[in-house]
Amino acid sequence: MGQGKRYIQAIGQVEKGRLYEIDEALSMAKELSKTKFDETVEVAMRLGVDPRHSDQVVRGAVVLPRGTGKTARVAVFAKGEKIREAEEAGADFVGGEDLAERIQGGWTGFDMAVATPDMMALVGRLGKILGPRGLMPNPKTGTVTFELKNAIAEIKAGKIEFRTEKAGIVHAPLGKVSFTVEALAENLAVLLDAVQKAKPAGAKGTYIKAITISTTMGPGIRINPAGIQRVEAAG
Repeated sequence: MGQGKRYIQAIGQVEKGRLYEIDEALSMAKELSKTKFDETVEVAMRLGVDPRHSDQVVRGAVVLPRGTGKTARVAVFAKGEKIREAEEAGADFVGGEDLAERIQGGWTGFDMAVATPDMMALVGRLGKILGPRGLMPNPKTGTVTFELKNAIAEIKAGKIEFRTEKAGIVHAPLGKVSFTVEALAENLAVLLDAVQKAKPAGAKGTYIKAITISTTMGPGIRINPAGIQRVEAAG
């Protein structure tokens, strides 16, 4: 009940139909966060693409310069010498058949998975479990590689993956409410640049149609598209 009341009060402070400047929206999201935990600040972008066509699916990965405020737990599929390399690079879980069996049993206690190319036949069998959760290693996002040290370091430093959902929306974390507005804005600028670079050739008209900032439990705050276009132009 209390949470519902808080949410209604918060949403009442967001002017309906108003488009906020980036810094203003981030400041407001921070101010409206009244929970006892350090909420995640999230962004949702509505793109002018039709993800039902495979050539219009927008996906990629980017290292947020200020991190996510959370150290990701990394699972690595490897064998031989690469097991030791993954462990020394700070992977939280490393294995082959044993790791696959654990996941098949319903365990997914990690945030990102990396695999060496020679393990993809094994990992492919886990597609039904890993795919829907966005945990499937993919060469396009740098998570299918023999360069495990680099891949793990990037993830630990704040690498995130993004992908359009059915309605052409990309959701991504920008950091925590405890971050400064500057840090959140810097992460957003880098993410916008990466989404812009991932624009499919088949996308027509306005590419980034709308952008909304929110916290885990807070209301959405719409950003002025002119501000986005300025960031796009600078990128």
